Amino acid sequence: MRIIAGSLKSRTFDSVSGHRTHPMSEKIRGAIFNALGDIKGLTVLDAFAGTGAVSFEALSRGAKSATLLDADTKAHKVIQQNTANLGLDNQVDSLRIHAHAWSRRNPDAKFDIVILDPPYDNISPKELLVLTKHVKQGGVLVLSLPPDNGFLLGESKQELLLQKNYGDAELFFYRQLV
Repeated sequence: MRIIAGSLKSRTFDSVSGHRTHPMSEKIRGAIFNALGDIKGLTVLDAFAGTGAVSFEALSRGAKSATLLDADTKAHKVIQQNTANLGLDNQVDSLRIHAHAWSRRNPDAKFDIVILDPPYDNISPKELLVLTKHVKQGGVLVLSLPPDNGFLLGESKQELLLQKNYGDAELFFYRQLV
């Protein structure tokens, strides 16, 4: 896998081999950051980090810091190795923990950008809704789900900015209103 833009453009990193993690494609990562625009100095929560690809892309494009959560031991180990290999130790906080458990322990943590790309075989709408509270007012929630999943937040706390189907994933961008 490789970073597609920014200060780390073309740098490669490892994925979790033989595993259920579905690393986000370059096409979809590009679509996310094209939609987000300038993210310099912003903070990122990557709640189902997998390989760390989305966060590494964000940091390469100028994000200030990223918190990466993944409950899987193999995925967490790969994230730590990738973080070190890319020289991002000072900008990454990588934790091996279930996103819902982290949320309960950090109820007041807020980020400019929250990225939710849960394992497609284990999507919990309740868990996704709980994680939306970590988006700062005016911040953006990016939700990546299987296409035609029928899931919409429907909360008055978020405004749907963009919804787009990319074949193997559907992206939703929400602005946090309160």
